[in-house]
Amino acid sequence: MFANSTPVYSPQEGLHPDLAHHVQRALDNEWRRPVAEHTQNAFEEAKRFYQAHGGPLILDAGCGTGRSTRHLAGEYPHACVLGIDRSADRLSRDYTRELGDFPDNALLVRADLVDFWRLAHLAGWRPERHCIFYPNPYPKASQLKRRWHAHPVFPVVLALGGRLELRSNWQIYVEEFACAVEQITGQAPKIDTLSLTPDSEFISAFEQKYFESRHTLWRLQYSPGVSM
Repeated sequence: MFANSTPVYSPQEGLHPDLAHHVQRALDNEWRRPVAEHTQNAFEEAKRFYQAHGGPLILDAGCGTGRSTRHLAGEYPHACVLGIDRSADRLSRDYTRELGDFPDNALLVRADLVDFWRLAHLAGWRPERHCIFYPNPYPKASQLKRRWHAHPVFPVVLALGGRLELRSNWQIYVEEFACAVEQITGQAPKIDTLSLTPDSEFISAFEQKYFESRHTLWRLQYSPGVSM
């Protein structure tokens, strides 16, 4: 990747006026779409790996190439780290081969996140950490329902529990996410900016590209029942 990423552009200024409506609708109506077979199979593989490991769980939702999963596995060697992404192409790339073999406490699985989250909730999983690093911001106002915090699955994401961390280079996305969390839980997450340097260990290739392109990188942290 090259440091030529343009900032997120959107004609939407400020929080989307329909955000609260979509969050409430997600709360009032359980998402009942049938689970795709390929995600059911991927979840069973992940469940076997998690059960065999036996340690606390970390979910890396939308892990892309798996670089962030590798990073988390190294930072938390006691934990079982699952990286989930729907793209076989992204999962087939490895920009960090020079770091050695993939950690034995981590697994990458190809699955639809919406279905995977629902299956994890039904199985009673309680991750220690839940990471959503640089999701597609869907910046057009008409795309609100495609942003995770306005999607029908969002109450399930929060119900899984654990320390939730979101990173994005679009401030509006982070602020909307925080509003949705507070609407559902009554608790306001912490929002700050990442203090990175050229020598930092970037969580992903996207993070490095955005930093080198001089974007402001925003972080949201939420822990159920803990004042931030």
